[in-house]
Amino acid sequence: MSHSPKAAISAIEAQFKVLQKVEFRGETSLTVEASKIAEICTFCRDTLGFDFLSDLSGVDHLGEDPRFEVVYELYHMAKSEWLRLKVRVSEDHLELPSVTGVWATADWHEREAFDMYGLRFEGHPDLRRILMWDGYPFHPLRKDFPLAGKPSAMPDVAFSEAAPLEGGPFVTVPSTATVKDREPRARG
Repeated sequence: MSHSPKAAISAIEAQFKVLQKVEFRGETSLTVEASKIAEICTFCRDTLGFDFLSDLSGVDHLGEDPRFEVVYELYHMAKSEWLRLKVRVSEDHLELPSVTGVWATADWHEREAFDMYGLRFEGHPDLRRILMWDGYPFHPLRKDFPLAGKPSAMPDVAFSEAAPLEGGPFVTVPSTATVKDREPRARG
């Protein structure tokens, strides 16, 4: 059963330039122009009835150009329909329009994408870090960020050495055992 709203997709294609349309497992993703995302989201809310932005997330496609992608998950509550919009953003131009004026819930989502990927949202009312501290110079969800972290010269605020990857509650150990036997709860 398809979860994608065919009429809404056709209306978007008729009104705006769609750069790519991908169908996978009954869901359709539309890649649109980054400069038009706020306008397209307004159209989706006001004309098509998508009254909820359930998620906005960044994706790093290291090695590709454009490198970054922002994914918008929209929901139409009355029809129980989902719509996925995507925009691509190059590393040279990390700025795109904010959709906080369309959905207030975009506020924290855009702040997280800014904090973790360095994406900037023009028109955002308070674009500042949400997870990392002010002045932190890196963006931890970028694929070129080292898994062990980066050393910090601020020992009162963060580790002064890279944190080890082993021993945490969610880290499994290499083994030929099944996943059930490798998980941390099975070791205790």
